[in-house]
Amino acid sequence: MTDTESHTTEAPGVDAPGGEQANQSESPHPGTVPASAGTEAQAPPAEQEPQIEDGEAAAIEGELGELVKTAAQRDEYLALAQRTQADFENYRKRVARDAAQAQDRGMAKLAKELLPALDNLDRAIEAAEDEDPLLAGVRLVRSEIAAALAHVGIEAFAPLGEPFDPNQHEAMAQQPVEGAASGTVAEVYQNGYRMGETIIRPARVLVAA
Repeated sequence: MTDTESHTTEAPGVDAPGGEQANQSESPHPGTVPASAGTEAQAPPAEQEPQIEDGEAAAIEGELGELVKTAAQRDEYLALAQRTQADFENYRKRVARDAAQAQDRGMAKLAKELLPALDNLDRAIEAAEDEDPLLAGVRLVRSEIAAALAHVGIEAFAPLGEPFDPNQHEAMAQQPVEGAASGTVAEVYQNGYRMGETIIRPARVLVAA
Protein backbone atom coordinates (compact mmCIF):
# COMPACT_ATOMS: atom_id res chain seq x y z
CA MET A 1 0.00 0.00 0.00
CA THR A 2 1.34 3.30 -0.93
CA ASP A 3 1.42 6.38 1.25
CA THR A 4 -1.19 8.04 -0.89
CA GLU A 5 -3.70 5.29 -0.34
CA SER A 6 -3.20 5.26 3.43
CA HIS A 7 -3.91 8.92 3.69
CA THR A 8 -7.04 8.75 1.58
CA THR A 9 -8.59 5.83 3.38
CA GLU A 10 -11.28 6.99 5.86
CA ALA A 11 -11.89 5.36 9.20
CA PRO A 12 -14.99 3.16 9.19
CA GLY A 13 -18.06 4.68 10.94
CA VAL A 14 -16.74 8.17 10.96
CA ASP A 15 -18.68 10.60 8.84
CA ALA A 16 -17.23 13.54 7.24
CA PRO A 17 -17.88 16.87 8.78
CA GLY A 18 -21.28 18.11 7.91
CA GLY A 19 -22.62 14.65 7.13
CA GLU A 20 -25.77 12.83 8.16
CA GLN A 21 -24.53 11.88 11.62
CA ALA A 22 -23.90 15.49 12.52
CA ASN A 23 -27.35 16.36 11.39
CA GLN A 24 -28.86 13.59 13.49
CA SER A 25 -27.11 14.76 16.67
CA GLU A 26 -28.45 18.28 16.22
CA SER A 27 -32.05 17.32 15.42
CA PRO A 28 -34.44 16.82 18.36
CA HIS A 29 -35.38 13.36 19.51
CA PRO A 30 -38.41 11.98 17.74
CA GLY A 31 -41.61 12.58 19.74
CA THR A 32 -40.17 15.44 21.78
CA VAL A 33 -42.42 18.59 21.85
CA PRO A 34 -40.67 21.92 21.55
CA ALA A 35 -40.64 24.11 24.65
CA SER A 36 -42.71 26.80 23.04
CA ALA A 37 -45.34 24.30 21.93
CA GLY A 38 -45.52 22.75 25.42
CA THR A 39 -46.11 26.13 27.07
CA GLU A 40 -49.05 26.86 24.83
CA ALA A 41 -50.62 23.46 25.47
CA GLN A 42 -50.42 23.79 29.30
CA ALA A 43 -52.15 27.24 29.49
CA PRO A 44 -55.37 27.04 31.73
CA PRO A 45 -58.65 27.08 29.84
CA ALA A 46 -60.82 30.25 30.02
CA GLU A 47 -63.34 30.26 32.92
CA GLN A 48 -66.91 29.55 31.89
CA GLU A 49 -70.07 30.76 33.68
CA PRO A 50 -71.83 28.00 35.63
CA GLN A 51 -74.77 26.63 33.76
CA ILE A 52 -78.11 26.21 35.66
CA GLU A 53 -79.85 23.05 34.69
CA ASP A 54 -83.55 22.95 33.95
CA GLY A 55 -84.31 21.05 37.15
CA GLU A 56 -82.56 23.61 39.36
CA ALA A 57 -84.30 26.52 37.59
CA ALA A 58 -87.68 24.89 38.13
CA ALA A 59 -86.90 24.37 41.82
CA ILE A 60 -85.90 28.03 42.24
CA GLU A 61 -89.04 29.21 40.47
CA GLY A 62 -91.13 26.99 42.73
CA GLU A 63 -89.52 28.42 45.88
CA LEU A 64 -90.05 31.98 44.63
CA GLY A 65 -93.69 31.18 43.95
CA GLU A 66 -94.12 29.84 47.49
CA LEU A 67 -92.53 33.01 48.91
CA VAL A 68 -94.86 35.22 46.89
CA LYS A 69 -97.85 33.16 48.00
CA THR A 70 -96.77 33.34 51.65
CA ALA A 71 -96.31 37.13 51.44
CA ALA A 72 -99.77 37.52 49.90
CA GLN A 73 -101.33 35.43 52.69
CA ARG A 74 -99.48 37.48 55.28
CA ASP A 75 -100.83 40.73 53.81
CA GLU A 76 -104.33 39.25 53.73
CA TYR A 77 -104.17 38.16 57.37
CA LEU A 78 -102.77 41.54 58.40
CA ALA A 79 -105.58 43.38 56.62
CA LEU A 80 -108.12 41.06 58.25
CA ALA A 81 -106.63 41.70 61.69
CA GLN A 82 -106.73 45.45 61.12
CA ARG A 83 -110.37 45.32 60.01
CA THR A 84 -111.26 43.18 63.01
CA GLN A 85 -109.54 45.61 65.37
CA ALA A 86 -111.34 48.56 63.78
CA ASP A 87 -114.70 46.77 64.00
CA PHE A 88 -114.09 45.92 67.65
CA GLU A 89 -113.11 49.51 68.44
CA ASN A 90 -116.30 50.79 66.77
CA TYR A 91 -118.34 48.18 68.65
CA ARG A 92 -116.76 49.19 71.95
CA LYS A 93 -117.52 52.88 71.32
CA ARG A 94 -121.08 52.08 70.28
CA VAL A 95 -121.68 49.99 73.39
CA ALA A 96 -120.26 52.73 75.62
CA ARG A 97 -122.41 55.35 73.88
CA ASP A 98 -125.54 53.20 74.16
CA ALA A 99 -124.82 52.53 77.83
CA ALA A 100 -124.38 56.25 78.53
CA GLN A 101 -127.60 57.08 76.68
CA ALA A 102 -129.48 54.37 78.58
CA GLN A 103 -128.16 55.74 81.85
CA ASP A 104 -129.24 59.26 80.90
CA ARG A 105 -132.71 58.05 79.96
CA GLY A 106 -133.00 56.25 83.28
CA MET A 107 -131.99 59.35 85.25
CA ALA A 108 -134.32 61.54 83.20
CA LYS A 109 -137.19 59.16 83.87
CA LEU A 110 -136.47 59.17 87.59
CA ALA A 111 -136.24 62.97 87.61
CA LYS A 112 -139.65 63.27 85.95
CA GLU A 113 -141.08 61.18 88.77
CA LEU A 114 -139.46 63.41 91.40
CA LEU A 115 -140.28 66.79 89.86
CA PRO A 116 -143.96 66.84 90.94
CA ALA A 117 -142.88 66.23 94.54
CA LEU A 118 -140.34 69.01 94.21
CA ASP A 119 -143.02 71.34 92.85
CA ASN A 120 -145.24 70.55 95.83
CA LEU A 121 -142.40 71.39 98.20
CA ASP A 122 -141.95 74.74 96.44
CA ARG A 123 -145.65 75.52 96.82
CA ALA A 124 -145.52 74.55 100.50
CA ILE A 125 -142.58 76.87 101.10
CA GLU A 126 -144.32 79.74 99.33
CA ALA A 127 -147.55 79.21 101.30
CA ALA A 128 -145.91 78.71 104.71
CA GLU A 129 -145.45 81.52 107.15
CA ASP A 130 -142.01 82.45 108.29
CA GLU A 131 -142.81 81.43 111.88
CA ASP A 132 -143.92 77.94 110.85
CA PRO A 133 -141.68 75.46 112.69
CA LEU A 134 -141.94 72.98 109.78
CA LEU A 135 -140.67 75.45 107.21
CA ALA A 136 -137.00 74.76 107.95
CA GLY A 137 -137.54 71.02 107.55
CA VAL A 138 -139.39 71.45 104.24
CA ARG A 139 -136.64 73.69 102.92
CA LEU A 140 -134.00 71.12 103.95
CA VAL A 141 -135.80 68.31 102.13
CA ARG A 142 -136.24 70.45 99.06
CA SER A 143 -132.54 71.42 98.99
CA GLU A 144 -131.43 67.80 99.38
CA ILE A 145 -133.57 66.67 96.45
CA ALA A 146 -132.28 69.53 94.30
CA ALA A 147 -128.70 68.68 95.27
CA ALA A 148 -129.23 65.01 94.33
CA LEU A 149 -130.58 66.03 90.93
CA ALA A 150 -127.70 68.44 90.36
CA HIS A 151 -125.23 65.67 91.25
CA VAL A 152 -126.35 63.69 88.20
CA GLY A 153 -126.41 66.77 85.96
CA ILE A 154 -130.08 67.78 86.26
CA GLU A 155 -130.67 71.45 86.92
CA ALA A 156 -133.60 73.83 87.04
CA PHE A 157 -133.88 76.90 84.83
CA ALA A 158 -136.22 79.92 84.94
CA PRO A 159 -136.03 81.86 81.65
CA LEU A 160 -137.48 85.14 82.89
CA GLY A 161 -136.81 87.95 80.40
CA GLU A 162 -135.37 85.58 77.77
CA PRO A 163 -136.77 85.28 74.24
CA PHE A 164 -139.43 82.61 74.03
CA ASP A 165 -138.03 79.30 72.74
CA PRO A 166 -140.63 76.62 71.96
CA ASN A 167 -137.94 73.95 72.35
CA GLN A 168 -137.37 74.89 75.99
CA HIS A 169 -140.49 76.80 77.03
CA GLU A 170 -144.18 76.01 77.20
CA ALA A 171 -146.35 79.10 76.71
CA MET A 172 -149.31 79.02 79.10
CA ALA A 173 -150.59 82.45 77.96
CA GLN A 174 -149.61 85.45 75.89
CA GLN A 175 -150.60 89.01 76.70
CA PRO A 176 -149.17 92.51 76.73
CA VAL A 177 -146.97 93.13 79.75
CA GLU A 178 -145.76 96.56 80.67
CA GLY A 179 -142.00 96.82 80.52
CA ALA A 180 -141.56 93.49 78.70
CA ALA A 181 -140.56 93.25 75.08
CA SER A 182 -142.86 91.38 72.79
CA GLY A 183 -141.92 87.73 72.42
CA THR A 184 -140.04 87.50 75.70
CA VAL A 185 -140.88 85.55 78.84
CA ALA A 186 -142.70 87.94 81.16
CA GLU A 187 -143.42 85.47 83.97
CA VAL A 188 -142.39 81.91 84.91
CA TYR A 189 -145.21 79.78 86.28
CA GLN A 190 -143.13 76.63 86.74
CA ASN A 191 -139.38 76.09 86.47
CA GLY A 192 -138.03 73.92 83.72
CA TYR A 193 -135.44 71.14 84.17
CA ARG A 194 -132.74 69.96 81.82
CA MET A 195 -129.84 67.52 81.80
CA GLY A 196 -127.10 68.90 79.61
CA GLU A 197 -128.75 69.75 76.29
CA THR A 198 -131.75 67.48 76.95
CA ILE A 199 -134.90 69.15 78.19
CA ILE A 200 -136.56 66.98 80.82
CA ARG A 201 -139.41 69.37 81.36
CA PRO A 202 -140.00 72.71 79.61
CA ALA A 203 -140.55 75.80 81.71
CA ARG A 204 -144.18 76.98 81.81
CA VAL A 205 -144.20 80.68 81.09
CA LEU A 206 -146.22 83.77 80.22
CA VAL A 207 -145.13 85.33 76.94
CA ALA A 208 -145.35 89.08 76.44
CA ALA A 209 -147.37 90.11 73.37
